Amino acid sequence: MIKGFYFITDGRLSTSGNISDVKNAISVGVQVIQYRCTNETDRQMFEECNIIKKLCKKKDVIFIINNRIDIVFAVDADGVHLGQKDLPIFIARKILGKNKIIGISINSLKQANQAYKQGSDYIGIGPIFSTNTKPDAGKPVGINIISKIKKSISIPIVAIGGINIANAPYVIQAGSDALCAISEVLTKKNIKKEIEKFQSLF
Repeated sequence: MIKGFYFITDGRLSTSGNISDVKNAISVGVQVIQYRCTNETDRQMFEECNIIKKLCKKKDVIFIINNRIDIVFAVDADGVHLGQKDLPIFIARKILGKNKIIGISINSLKQANQAYKQGSDYIGIGPIFSTNTKPDAGKPVGINIISKIKKSISIPIVAIGGINIANAPYVIQAGSDALCAISEVLTKKNIKKEIEKFQSLF
């Protein structure tokens, strides 16, 4: 079950490196780690993901890799997170099999329903608010769409985009099972402390 703070790596924002960030996240109880490639080479991705997979396995933490199904295979990660321009869900399922987790980013009720019908295990919705972390994220979708999607589908919802400790409670109240705040965590001096603030909301 995907719930609580959903941690996503970002090598561009990190001050201590992806592996150190993941260790910090796991140490304060994060149950889902997503590795998002920024500017790493394939070899670097493989090596980092191999280490992260082992760290996650020790603590029974779900390890998701963004987009790269080949890296999921290479390190035997728990699943993949897809975007709307990536391979279709049914193709990913055909490649990965029924036991891997497949999540997908959506920004509308229509896309959420499609993802559910196609067999997605969870959806990532956003950007909820304006964000500078991902320039191509699109226009903010707002909070109200979360409750609409919650009534329509029964898989976990992960909210992302412009979320901070002040607006996070409203995101959770709207029905989000999990949330992600990248810059609000990775740009701060004490990552553990920042994650714990979000974790306490659940």
